[in-house]
Amino acid sequence: MDIRFATPTSREQLWALLAEAAEIEHHLMCCYLYAAFSMKERVDEDLSEAELEAVRRWRREIIAVGVEEMGHLAAVCNILSALGAPAHFVHQNFPIPAGYHPAGVVVKLAPFNPQTLAHFVFLERPVDSDVRDGEGFEPARRYARALDMDRLMTVCTDYDTVGELYQSVIAGLMSLCEALGERQLFVGNPDHQLDAHVTRLPKLKPVRCLKTAMEAIDCIVLQGEGASVCGGDSHYQRFRRIQQEYDALLAARPTFRPARMSAHNPVMRPPPTPEGKLWVSEEPAAALLDLANALYNHCLRCLSLAYGGFDRTTQSSLVDATIELMHLLTPVASMLGCLPANPCMPEATAGVSFATIRSSAALTADVVSLEILAERLEQIARRCDGLMQPHPDLASLLASTRDGTQRLANRLRGLAAESREQTASAPSVSAHSMAARSTAAPSTAAQPTVAATTTTTTTTTLSDAPPQPIPLEDGVERIPGAHIDLIYNGKRCIHARHCVLGLPGVFIANVEGPWIAPDAATTEELVTVAHMCPSGAIGYRRHDGGAEEAPPPVNLVQLRENGPLGIRADIVLDGVRIGTRAVLCRCGASKHKPFCDGTHNEIAFRAGGERDTIERHCRCATGRCTSIRNTTARSSCVATWKSVAARAARSIASRTRVFAAAAAPPTSHSATARTGATGSTATRDLTRDRSQSVSL
Repeated sequence: MDIRFATPTSREQLWALLAEAAEIEHHLMCCYLYAAFSMKERVDEDLSEAELEAVRRWRREIIAVGVEEMGHLAAVCNILSALGAPAHFVHQNFPIPAGYHPAGVVVKLAPFNPQTLAHFVFLERPVDSDVRDGEGFEPARRYARALDMDRLMTVCTDYDTVGELYQSVIAGLMSLCEALGERQLFVGNPDHQLDAHVTRLPKLKPVRCLKTAMEAIDCIVLQGEGASVCGGDSHYQRFRRIQQEYDALLAARPTFRPARMSAHNPVMRPPPTPEGKLWVSEEPAAALLDLANALYNHCLRCLSLAYGGFDRTTQSSLVDATIELMHLLTPVASMLGCLPANPCMPEATAGVSFATIRSSAALTADVVSLEILAERLEQIARRCDGLMQPHPDLASLLASTRDGTQRLANRLRGLAAESREQTASAPSVSAHSMAARSTAAPSTAAQPTVAATTTTTTTTTLSDAPPQPIPLEDGVERIPGAHIDLIYNGKRCIHARHCVLGLPGVFIANVEGPWIAPDAATTEELVTVAHMCPSGAIGYRRHDGGAEEAPPPVNLVQLRENGPLGIRADIVLDGVRIGTRAVLCRCGASKHKPFCDGTHNEIAFRAGGERDTIERHCRCATGRCTSIRNTTARSSCVATWKSVAARAARSIASRTRVFAAAAAPPTSHSATARTGATGSTATRDLTRDRSQSVSL
């Protein structure tokens, strides 16, 4: 095959090339998250309100790109699994030494700044683009790696962009399909792979053949890495947009600094080669870095075990544990950016180093592995307890992390107990294997549910009181439950009261402190009430593998009389998906725009589409009536409805069609009015179309 890219000539060579692709995706994810965690979060960090809004938006965008890199990593692992190899989650510690990647692929941890952002653009550049790397990211030395792959042992190859790396993978897949046959090449079990249903990564699919492998690679490349024609949502274009906004804010205020002075390449121990690294030796940063890296490594441990061949329910639980650990890591990593790192460099703050451990190989797909995972989580929870007394300023963060890890440990122990019960009742299991299992760990079959699970290795227990919320981004909170977590966004709440009236035992009104108790109702009851919340203030994450919330079959916009616009669709706000439910301000006075906050009631906003009731003097011949009520001036109603429909149309992307008939008076078939006795609860459905993302 006459191509300019190196072509693997054996399964082993192809495995090695895919392992490097997995490490590239993993390294990029860590670099993006490190930059996002370094960004400022408050106006008292020398930011104006407008600057803080931009920084928060950039942080969300970069974290979203990092999540997509995790999706790319999972897709590469699916290809590896399809080819008969294990998933690959190990990587070199930062900074990546010369020779591990091509000379032009420099990978190191750095805080968010113009140079780092330029480096991200360079790494994600299309194959045919001419983009310069950021200052300070020049290779320490120039070198070339072998292009021939005709040895028995695996060799490294050169590539200029990530897109070129995947071109070599494609060449190897096609060449080996021709040499071995497609069926002989793709020998892995698809059940060992991850998919969109398990991970909630919408584009992740199992790989079964050459066609599905090529589709997985196309998804990676077209999302940004090396795509010849990058769409507006590619990583390359998204970083370019941030770059343009950053330049504009710098021009307006040259002293604008969106990130803290986080260290470049922080390390946990004194490095034998200190060049380009900073040892985090100052407390409490050193202890918190140890905790952050433990959470990160356990996240990888859970994810690698999900590829091990467990049943679907266990696999889903392991992926949920991975996601939850990343959520626990985020506030810890962000706090590191606020803490001094080393007295020799007092201006530098710490950061998570994403250091890996030597014993990071995947565990076996066995119930004992679940108990080992729970044991480690309990150890992390105890460490959080032990750090609270010497570091009281971090008590809230440590308590949330402790509660989260202990809850995960309880869940995994409950899963292990259930697995042991099923194994004990299975007639096909031999007495010898059962004896081996019974000596591996003490039986926990007496534990009735995950929520009731307790252990003797920690002082943390679960009670009937509402759990402590776990803070996420922008004031959003996650309220953990045994079978489902609830997500609460107070800024989106419009006090529709479906929650407190529908499940008063879960949503406890008029109390101080935690007020949401997910374990006080069934999963389906909680899901039902969440779907009733019009503003999207209540969301959820299931642990049972059940379906997550999906957009409605048709997009729906509801115009509320004298009130906001209610939207149900796949909603994209400023390029970020915000869920399927939202209530948007129509009066212009909300303090949380674009979302409604109820201010329309305070300012007596009126825009009902009806003409106000007026009094007119009677013109009848008898003169017996003094006045009459007139509410049927059609010309005024038509003009008002045209104005209202135009406002709604401007709030929705062009892909969502607003019926022209919506401009008709309320008696039109396309605008249905349901008005109560007082006429104060009218709701008009203006827009119905096939379900697509609604961009606002």
